[in-house]
Amino acid sequence: MANTYLQRTNQTADWIQNFSISIWFKKGKTGTTQYIYSNYQDANNRAYINILNDDRIYIYDREGGYDRQEMTSNFKLRDTNAWYHIFFWCHARGGGSGGSLNDRVKFYVNGVDRINDFSIVLPYGYNADSGFQTGTLSNGNRIGSDPNGNNTFDGSMSHIHFLDNQPTYDVDSFGETDATTGEWKIKTDVSVTYGTNGFFILKDGNSVTDQSGNGNNFTVGGGTLTNTEDCPSNVFNTLSPIDKPVNSSGSGASIPDLSNGNLTITNTNSAFREVRSNFYVSTGKYYFEAKPTRIDGSGAFQVGVVARNYSQGSGERRAYQNNGNKYVSNSSSYGATFTANDIIGVALNLDDGEITFYKNGVSQGVAVTDMLSGIDDTGWTPAVNCYDADGHLNFGNGYFGTTAVSTPGTNASGNGIFEYDVPTGYTALSTKGLNL
Repeated sequence: MANTYLQRTNQTADWIQNFSISIWFKKGKTGTTQYIYSNYQDANNRAYINILNDDRIYIYDREGGYDRQEMTSNFKLRDTNAWYHIFFWCHARGGGSGGSLNDRVKFYVNGVDRINDFSIVLPYGYNADSGFQTGTLSNGNRIGSDPNGNNTFDGSMSHIHFLDNQPTYDVDSFGETDATTGEWKIKTDVSVTYGTNGFFILKDGNSVTDQSGNGNNFTVGGGTLTNTEDCPSNVFNTLSPIDKPVNSSGSGASIPDLSNGNLTITNTNSAFREVRSNFYVSTGKYYFEAKPTRIDGSGAFQVGVVARNYSQGSGERRAYQNNGNKYVSNSSSYGATFTANDIIGVALNLDDGEITFYKNGVSQGVAVTDMLSGIDDTGWTPAVNCYDADGHLNFGNGYFGTTAVSTPGTNASGNGIFEYDVPTGYTALSTKGLNL
C-alpha cells in the first residue's frame, strides 16, 4: 500500500561483491517515482532500485565514496494489473579481470535477461564492492521506500528474496515458464542458500518474519502493511488508471484519484468521473462489491459494468445508482436507495446475459437481461462513476480500502473474500476465476 515501507538494520556484509535480489510486485500507479529496494549507510555508501516518473527502472550503487554502477532501462513498466518479477544478480568478479558486463550483472524481468536493454553510465568493475551489501548500523535495508522513508511504492509486493554471496543461483530458482500459457510464473517453493545476510519475507502473506532461517526479520517502518488475495499466481481485477474513457469531444477525460492498489476512488469534482477496470469479459459469472464512503448531498455513486465503447452520455452501460435508479440507455426506477457505507454487490452473468445488484446482501432483482446483445468481443468491464463521491471496490481481495472484511460471506468457488455471500455459481474476477 502507498506510504508503507519495511526496514531492517544490516549487519556486516559477508562479502560485498556478490548478491542477488528477487522481488514480485504489482504497481498501483504510473508516472511517479517509486522505490522498490534501497540500502543506506551514509552518502558514500548507498544503493537502490527504483522506478522513475517515466516508468523506467533506475539502479544506482555507490560504495566507499565511489560510484560503482548507474543504469536506466530503455523499457517501461506501465501495466498496473500485472505482477512483475525482477531478478537482479551481481557477481563483480564474474569472468575474471577480462569479464564482460554480462558476466558480472544480470537483470531479469519476468524471466528474460534485460541487461542489454539498459543505458549504462557505470558498469560494475572487476573487484568493485557494492553499496547493496555495505554493513551499516543506521538505516540499512528498506523495501518500498528511499532511505528516508519517502517515494514509497504504491502497489503490492510478494516473495522478496535477498541472497548474500551466493552467485550460483539464477532466475529459474524463483520462477518458471508455464508449459501451457508460455508465461512466467512464480515458484512458491524455493530451495536456495541465503548466506549470512540473506532473507526471505512476504511469503504467501504479509509476514515480515524472515523465512530463510537466518532470523533477519524486518519491521514496518511506516504506513500499514495489509494482506491481499491478489498474488502472482492469482491476479485480481483492479480499477485502471490507464484505460481512460473519452468525453463528448473525443479527448481523454480525467479520472478521479485512485489509491490502495487502485481499489479506492476519490472524486471531489462536482462532475461525473468514471473509472473502468482492467478485465473485460464476455463469458462467465462474476461477483464483486463496492462500498461508497462519501456521497455529497448533490452527489452520486454509480456502480456496474460498461462496454469498451462507453463514454459519458453514450455507449453501453449497466449500472445501479444511489438514488435507486438503474442506468441502461437512460435511467429508470429499479431498487432501494443507498448511501455511504452500504455495500453494493454486483452479480454479472454473461452465460445467461443478466446482471443483478445487491444492497447489503439483499438482491434488488435482475436489472437487465440483455447483456449479450449488441456487444463486440471485448465484452464488459466493471466500472464506477462518481459525482462528488468516494468509495472502495472489492474484487475479492478481502479489503475495503485498508479495512479487512471481518466476517466473510460464503463463497463456494473458494476464490476471493467478500463481505456477503457470493451467489451460487459465481466467482471473483481474477485469473483463477476466469479459468474456473
